[in-house]
Amino acid sequence: MNKTLLLSLLFVIQFISVGIAQTNCESKPWLSTELTFDERVELLINCLTVEEKISQLLNASDAVKRLDIKSYDWWNEALHGVARGPRATIFPQAIGLASTFDEELIEKVGSAISDEARAVNNHLVKNNGKFIRYMGLSFWSPNVNIFRDPRWGRGQETYGEDPFLSGKIGAAFIKGMQGNHPKYLKTAACAKHYAVHSGPEALRHSFNAVVNNQDLHETYLPAFKACVDAGVEAVMCAYNRTNGEACCGSPSLLQTILRDNWGFQGHVVSDCGAIRNFHKFHEVTKTPEESAALALLSGTNLNCGKTYETLSEALKQGLVTENDIDNGLRPLLKTRFKLGMFDNPEVNPYANIGLETIHSKEHIQLSREVAQKSIVLLKNDNVLPLKKDLNHLYVSGPLAGDVRTLIGNYHGLGDNLVTLAEGVVAKVSPITRVQYRAGAMINQPNKNKGDNYSWLASKADATIIALGLTIVMEGEENEAIGSSNKGDNITMQLPENQLAYLRKMRGKHDKPLIVVIFAGCPLDLTEVSELADAVIYAWYPGEQGGSAIADVIFGDVSPSGKLPITFPKNKEQLPAYDDYNMTGRTYKYMTKEPLYPFGYGMTYAKLNISNMKISSDRIKKNTAQIVEATILNDGDVAIEDVLQLYVSLKDNDANVPIAALKAVKRIKLRAKESRLVKFSLDQEAFNYIDLQGKSKRHKGKAIVTLGNASPGNRSLELGAIQKDIEVSVR
Repeated sequence: MNKTLLLSLLFVIQFISVGIAQTNCESKPWLSTELTFDERVELLINCLTVEEKISQLLNASDAVKRLDIKSYDWWNEALHGVARGPRATIFPQAIGLASTFDEELIEKVGSAISDEARAVNNHLVKNNGKFIRYMGLSFWSPNVNIFRDPRWGRGQETYGEDPFLSGKIGAAFIKGMQGNHPKYLKTAACAKHYAVHSGPEALRHSFNAVVNNQDLHETYLPAFKACVDAGVEAVMCAYNRTNGEACCGSPSLLQTILRDNWGFQGHVVSDCGAIRNFHKFHEVTKTPEESAALALLSGTNLNCGKTYETLSEALKQGLVTENDIDNGLRPLLKTRFKLGMFDNPEVNPYANIGLETIHSKEHIQLSREVAQKSIVLLKNDNVLPLKKDLNHLYVSGPLAGDVRTLIGNYHGLGDNLVTLAEGVVAKVSPITRVQYRAGAMINQPNKNKGDNYSWLASKADATIIALGLTIVMEGEENEAIGSSNKGDNITMQLPENQLAYLRKMRGKHDKPLIVVIFAGCPLDLTEVSELADAVIYAWYPGEQGGSAIADVIFGDVSPSGKLPITFPKNKEQLPAYDDYNMTGRTYKYMTKEPLYPFGYGMTYAKLNISNMKISSDRIKKNTAQIVEATILNDGDVAIEDVLQLYVSLKDNDANVPIAALKAVKRIKLRAKESRLVKFSLDQEAFNYIDLQGKSKRHKGKAIVTLGNASPGNRSLELGAIQKDIEVSVR
């Protein structure tokens, strides 16, 4: 066969193949619900041109009109409620969610949020609306970074300092967000920011987080692993470098650990602008094309930003192949299929969720319940709860009437935000005289020096003062417009003018002085704790925050929130902020005595522990253990509390944690009621991560501690309960 004939034959075969493929594309075979999602993905990919494929790798994905594919923006937020979109229920900020220590409750929160998101989506589908940013179904939440240093302004977005708690709360939130249907997702959740990311905020685009293998696998990765185990659909890679590799261009993080070791099947999205940072700040590449190629080949599927627009040129330069682009696109298309974007709403189990679910009575009540359980009572010198029929109540402080204290960052908006002042007025007797004065500016001295506020405090039956920060003072670098440190609170201090005002309010009188702190991070409360008769940490408690705080102050609800992060006495107790070594950090490694320990939070009654037992005090390999004890509410009021089980490994020289949380259980007890509680310790409860980052079995003595705060003398000084059992581990 001569060359001309051969070329003609090949042309005919190619023409016929293209024709058949085109015919198949025109019939849109990927719309068949009889096929698996993987089969449908392959059919769709085969009908896309290279340019069309690349357009689908950007967060603002273009429409492909010839195939009836609508445009879609993957960028949506739902940290504690659907954010930056339509009206939504605002739940407490993430750090407040964590302080509930309540997995079941947080799964309900995730479910409520995803219901509201689906309601909007269903309305858009029925009315042929556009899926613009913040109006979609793929949500870049939760944030499961470890709040390793109290100075990080974005720590409010996290579930605290403990990997176990962060993983449990994160997994529960994801389950609620994604639903429990075997085929379809209600929404797609995303665990971020992977990995080893927690400030300084000012350096996040260029910082190299240097971390040893032990800390990496003991502290920074377990919460992400828990999210993967929970079936999270997406993971967001972080801005920073980790041990020299840009996180969104790290084969070790994205391929070896995430996909190979953990079996992650979803998609990876870059933090916004993170791929551009490769050449602009990290200098691990020289051109946008090289950055796009590095990210794609390392395992980043979706570019939040526009650097992937250069993949066409990267393809011409031989930096990537079309097969690489296909590999990047497959998980993204599969997510869209799982969300039902290509299917008739009649087959979608979530298609009937209507707009009436948005900010429904049930969701408003849920927000209030979560806020109630997130509030942490740090001090109470027998002044709380207050009586509702006080003659004269004084409400003061710069944050008592400020809605910014409720919402935190990455927030939505609603039409029923209850400030502290409003919540208190709604709670007291109709004939109680309530006076309100801000009394002080938020973070600057009063220009008018006149002051009759301390006199009012001395005359009132009780005074409630609201102090703290707002989201313009701490948070993400581009949002905290009032911060001089890109959103970080590097001093850990309240503004000096607030402290000066508190000193005046204390004065020389002995009337009850209750301080409510709004903030997303631990503050230096040394002086506040000395001056106040009671201290409540409210975080950013959501739209019903004022009502929930009033519920606690006036005794309708006993406080039950627990600190998900250690409160040091001051920043001098902390290592350098930009040091990612865990030595001296968190309850697991901090040897200095904190002001308020991890897991601490008071109730309105005293608990007692008795008859603590464990299945065996000689623990063999591959055996689970049951720990049980009798818990008595020795008080005169019904309460809720959070019991916590810790394990401490003794005589182990591998730099193991001082103690590690292994189980939690929230319990309700009536006045004088006692109850038998049981915990299960799995066979890995006595393992540790060695210096090489490997899980090893501890051999020798261990202490199992049950209490309502982390183990330690400071917890006992503050009135927490604690019982120990020593065991021998084989």
